[in-house]
Amino acid sequence: MTDTRITRLEESLAHQALTIEELNEVVTRQQAEIDRLTRQIAMLIQRAAEQEAENPSSVPLADQVPPHW
Repeated sequence: MTDTRITRLEESLAHQALTIEELNEVVTRQQAEIDRLTRQIAMLIQRAAEQEAENPSSVPLADQVPPHW
C-alpha cells in the first residue's frame, strides 16, 4: 500500500471513531432521559392510584368521560 492510501485509511478510521463516540454520547443522553421519564410516569401512576384509593366511591380516572363530551 502506498503512504497516501494508508493516510486516507487512517483519516477515515479517525473520523469513524469520532462519529461513534458522538453517537454514544447521544444514546447515553437519550437513555438518561428515558430513565427520568420512566420514573416520572411511575410516580404519576402511583399518585393516581392513591387518589383513586382515597375516593373509592368516585369513578376511576380511566373510566371518566372528558368534560367536553
